[in-house]
Amino acid sequence: MVVFSVLTAHNLSSYVKENLTVTVMLSEDMTQPEAHKLCVKLKRRPYIAHTTYISPEQALKEHVKAMGSDPTEFLGGNPFVGSIEMQMNADYANSDSLKWITKELKSNAKVTDITYQKDLMDQVNDNLKKTSIVLLVLAALLTFVSFSLVNNTVRLSVYARRFSIHTMKLVGASWGFIRWPFIRRALLIGLLAGVVADVVLAACLYGLYTVEPGILVVADWVVMAVTGGAVLVFGLVITSVCSSLSVNKFLKMKAGDLYKI
Repeated sequence: MVVFSVLTAHNLSSYVKENLTVTVMLSEDMTQPEAHKLCVKLKRRPYIAHTTYISPEQALKEHVKAMGSDPTEFLGGNPFVGSIEMQMNADYANSDSLKWITKELKSNAKVTDITYQKDLMDQVNDNLKKTSIVLLVLAALLTFVSFSLVNNTVRLSVYARRFSIHTMKLVGASWGFIRWPFIRRALLIGLLAGVVADVVLAACLYGLYTVEPGILVVADWVVMAVTGGAVLVFGLVITSVCSSLSVNKFLKMKAGDLYKI
């Protein structure tokens, strides 16, 4: 769940950042062909994800539709100018990047102003940073708890066979030979646990998809594949490491010590 949350949070942050709009206001004397050429030029920039040209006529129609009044009736002309709405790539959707991007865009004489919701952008970035820190702390805590629980369970299992381990030592079996059956059993249990966990996660995600299909925007196939792989890897690694540590503990003990624990 933590791995899934971290990956979806990353995708969600990119989705939110790429949907923040930066508006480039154009001068009154810029023609539509010139505006379209500027859009093509902007699309080549690495920090631009998408551009949309809003003509003065389209801006007027949208205003009339939203406000229910036509300003040309009492102004005698269209007060709106052309503009370009840009969606930034996620890596550039922050105040620091937009400072030099704004400076670069304003070097064009036909660009009169650039507007964006700076407070909203800063708030989104701050919230995402706080969320990432919380998820990282939670991931570390749950990893520690998982390791402790699995380690105690495996240690109890190995403890029940401590005398068998000592007997194999007495007949000359190597530590690797003694250790391997325990590790193999741990790997099988870890694999089974990982598969069960993946099935449960997949079922939960499918249930969430039936309620909100838009979840696939942030929980895409890459996220699901990485999450499923991470669950299997952690299941195998944690169980095998715990099993190896527990067996080594009893391999190092003398016969008399086995009765004292």
